[in-house]
Amino acid sequence: MRSTMRTIRPAWLVAVAIILAAAGWLATELTSRASLALPVLPLSSLITMALIAIVCLILGFKVRRWRDGNRDKVLDPLMAARTVVLAQACAYAGAVLFGWHGGILVDQLPTISMRAELGVIWQIIALLSGGLVMVAVGVIVERFCKLPPEDTDPTVKPRPKREGHGEEEFA
Repeated sequence: MRSTMRTIRPAWLVAVAIILAAAGWLATELTSRASLALPVLPLSSLITMALIAIVCLILGFKVRRWRDGNRDKVLDPLMAARTVVLAQACAYAGAVLFGWHGGILVDQLPTISMRAELGVIWQIIALLSGGLVMVAVGVIVERFCKLPPEDTDPTVKPRPKREGHGEEEFA
């Protein structure tokens, strides 16, 4: 029995982003009413996001190089599977971060003209961009890990359809 891993579905990424945008918007509304700071990640989190994306890309390039025929070194199948999982996690985490900060930005857009300093808006935009980069890296690396169809596999011939149900033809 062959187990197959599902690929990233763009519709799920969009759904995650929309749900987290609503949550981010709601959290911003609640924190604003309580006179608390905006629930935005610090800019230093961009470093973590970048490191995750870079590690994902490096591992993805190793798998892609092997897939494209550079088979000087043996590819550990477990490492390849972990690379796919990392790519998917990177994409979904990026969708979460993009959605969350998108919801905060939507909440803050009406107040931009009243702000003396736009630093937090640029921070939100930077985090939105980081989330988008993580989604892109995750999707791309997952594509790197896809194996092309095997040309050496014998083609499976479809069974001829029978005219009657349960009846066998004799020659």
